[in-house]
Amino acid sequence: MSDLIEFERRGAIAILRINRPDVRNAFDLAAAQAMEAALDAFDADADLRVGVLTGAGTAFSAGQDLKAAARGEFAQTEKRGGFGIMAAPPKKPLIAAVEGPALAGGFELALACDLIVASSASQFGLPEVKRSLVAVGGGALRLPHRVPHHIAMEMLLSGEPQSAEAMARWGVVNRVCAPGEALAAALALAETISANGPLAVIATKEIATRSRGENWSAAEGWTRQMEVVGPVLASEDFREGLLAFAQKRPPQWTGR
Repeated sequence: MSDLIEFERRGAIAILRINRPDVRNAFDLAAAQAMEAALDAFDADADLRVGVLTGAGTAFSAGQDLKAAARGEFAQTEKRGGFGIMAAPPKKPLIAAVEGPALAGGFELALACDLIVASSASQFGLPEVKRSLVAVGGGALRLPHRVPHHIAMEMLLSGEPQSAEAMARWGVVNRVCAPGEALAAALALAETISANGPLAVIATKEIATRSRGENWSAAEGWTRQMEVVGPVLASEDFREGLLAFAQKRPPQWTGR
């Protein structure tokens, strides 16, 4: 696996670290391809239940590597899209651990994750319009679903950054922590999630994302969610969860 995206296992948690600190973890094509490969490995490993995405050095990610873009090289893969994640995030939960700026594609990268833990020193913004660009890496698509309409429009149209505290008030950031503590705080949140039934967690994420992305109607949703939940209800883990509750002991998940 490429060292552009470092892949570390800590029990049931995978840490994916963007490793281009000399360019503030900006993405070129090779980094996007490395991200896609890392996410494929994460999804395929039955022993891994939650991922944490972070950046090396002092920035989460500066987005697209503009020098690479000037050469006509864009950080996009065929299967997962921008940065090897934006069009097709992993099926398992992924937490962004943000230190420093998460701007432009860096913010869109965080928005592709399911949860965001951020240092109080971090900033979030979509400054693309300042350079006559458009936030097509998910910013203009995802942000209006995460914050009130007028807040999203201010960020998208002004290009001005916002603090971690402001993003937490609007519900984009789940946890704000002291500088240097984002990874530790994200790992603590990942531990809480990884203790739950892995099949149920994956199914829950699928329902939550597909119901919005595919615009399920209220009536349709009740039927469609059961198509996703069916295999969970037929699993060994479902029976184990009920038995563990009855026996007043921690469940022992197998992912089957």
